[in-house]
Amino acid sequence: MNILYCGDEGIDRGVLVSILSLLMRGKKDAIYNIYIVTIKYEGVKPFKNEAAQFLDKLVKKYNTKNSVKLIDATEVFRENLPAKNMGSYFTPCSMLRLYIDKVPELKKLDRILYLDYDVVCRKDIQEFYNTNLEGTEAAGVFDIYGKNFYHYHGLTNFDYMNSGVMLFNVPECLKSGMFEKAVKLCAKRWMMLADQAALNKSITHRKLMPRKYNEQGERPREDTVLHHFSNNFKFWPYFRVQKVKPFDVERVHEVLGIIEFDDILEEYAKLKENL
Repeated sequence: MNILYCGDEGIDRGVLVSILSLLMRGKKDAIYNIYIVTIKYEGVKPFKNEAAQFLDKLVKKYNTKNSVKLIDATEVFRENLPAKNMGSYFTPCSMLRLYIDKVPELKKLDRILYLDYDVVCRKDIQEFYNTNLEGTEAAGVFDIYGKNFYHYHGLTNFDYMNSGVMLFNVPECLKSGMFEKAVKLCAKRWMMLADQAALNKSITHRKLMPRKYNEQGERPREDTVLHHFSNNFKFWPYFRVQKVKPFDVERVHEVLGIIEFDDILEEYAKLKENL
């Protein structure tokens, strides 16, 4: 299975937890080809090579065929700057998933599953990964907030996907020029949640999957396969954005009351200093 993470050095703890969850919740004979795309651009501190090397050794302990590869996409990024969205709340790294078609190691793949650094595997993902993508550029799940406000194919077509978990059919994406369209949008037009908006506007044929493959609520449900520790809006006793990430172990327990990932987080606690 081809797995993609994108970001700077700040995602290393989340990526460690996410990778551990794949290894500990997946089938023992599963093979993971994990790619981490980063950049060295102005104030961005890239994902460390030493951290990637450690993660590569870690995944090989579970299966010698597993791998973690760090990809520096700085030049690709410089040549295709998302100019109108460089000053957004999110770092430029949030848009790196839009450059799959320009990275040689990625554009040759049949499919790749992109995961945000705060996505944790709760059950085996092979069924989702092997989804039939014939004639489809990407498969994903509704954005729990955005689906109520954004519809790109009519007022009643609820098709706005959350970009934290997206399964890409790479050949179909190359054929349609989907990534190229998304990058051009980010260069010419400011958008809220630029990378997610650009993808939703650029995808022609999408496959909407059950919520269990990208649970964005506060706690996982009984059937949840991938739990996304995304920001949640809280309205009582006052409006606020609740932000709890899986590596914030105490807050995972105290704020969310989630304990079912404790075996993963215990392993994380043993290994995090290696990053």
